[in-house]
Parts: sequence; C-alpha cells; structure tokens
Amino acid sequence: MLLSEADFGGFIRELRIRLSRDLPGFPAQLKMAPEVRKKLMPDESVLKAAKQSAVLILFYPHAGEPHLVFMLRPADTGPHSGQVSFPGGKREENDADLQATALREANEEIGIDISEVNVIGSISSLYIPPSGFHVSPVIGYVQARPVFKPDAVEVEKIIELPLSYLLDESSQSTREIFIRSIGSVVTSPCYLAGDHIIWGATAMMLSELMEIIRD
Repeated sequence: MLLSEADFGGFIRELRIRLSRDLPGFPAQLKMAPEVRKKLMPDESVLKAAKQSAVLILFYPHAGEPHLVFMLRPADTGPHSGQVSFPGGKREENDADLQATALREANEEIGIDISEVNVIGSISSLYIPPSGFHVSPVIGYVQARPVFKPDAVEVEKIIELPLSYLLDESSQSTREIFIRSIGSVVTSPCYLAGDHIIWGATAMMLSELMEIIRD
C-alpha cells in the first residue's frame, strides 16, 4: 500500500470517513489477544470503576508512505514495562477530555508538537486488566514526520513502522511471553517490530485499525 506524500491527504480523508462509520470493535481486537485475555471480560461495574486513559495513534508521511510511531517503555516501570506501546496514559483532572489526554501524553512522552496534530476520530476503547485502565485510542495525523524528543525516563526507544508493513500478514507472528501480572508464560499473537514485539492491548488496537484500513 505505498502512497506518495502527495497522496497522504487522500488517505487521511478516506480514513476519516471510515472512522465516522460503525467500527469493527472488540471482535477485531480479539484476533490479536492472548488466550488468557479472552477469559478476562470486564462487566459494567468493572468498566465504571476503571481508570480512564487514552493513547495517540499518529499517522505521518515518511519515505513515500504513511507511518505510525510507537515507543518502547523502559523495564521495571510498572505493569507494562518493557513493552512497545502507543504514547499515552492516565487522564488527569486538567484534561478537558480524553483527546486532550492523548495529546498531552504524546507531548510529554515523545515530544511531538501537539499544535500540529489533527485529530480525525477514534477506534473502540479497550479495558486492560493488569493496570485497570480503560483506554480510548485517539487517531490523528501530522503533515510531516515529527521531530521526536523522547522523555528519557518514560521512553527507552522510538519505533517507527510503515503502514504497508503492518498490513502485511508477514508482520504477524506468535510468541511465548512472560506476563508479570499472572506470573506465567502465555502464547500470544503479536506484530514484529525489529528486535521487539507488539502484543497485548497495543496489538489488539492495531488489529482493529488494520481491519478498518483494509475496509
């Protein structure tokens, strides 16, 4: 799915339209969920008590096609330490809404200029059992590749992946992963990202997003 940078605007317009329609939702997310995750279905009371949070899924043109940015979290920093994720975090009192949360966190973690980010929609929210967060994935774009300024405490590495790679089934695999919260190894579908893997909630969000784009 290679696009010239001149076509990037057309891709964004089509994506904006598709995001305004019915979303694939949790069934699409489950395609990249570990088996243990499928058994942890939260009820309404759990969702009401969950901590609200948001992540930013940011598109930008680079090397002739849309890219997405991820971050590798440092080890030993919490339930999601050492994992590849989208920039994001918990909603704070001063955040006007979850969109504001996603933008603020992206600025704090990877240093992007949020005044340049255009939000075009969102995909289905997702509850994350290990941390108790209910995450809203916000979709946005910038017109040019950002200048990343990762926070040294919260980010070990910036990872950029082209959309064509994520859409290719060869980017998907299965790995055995040790999950701290349950103290055991599980087999999980994942996306490959160089020497790292994208699994869990981030892979589940990606699964829905890729289904939307293929649509």
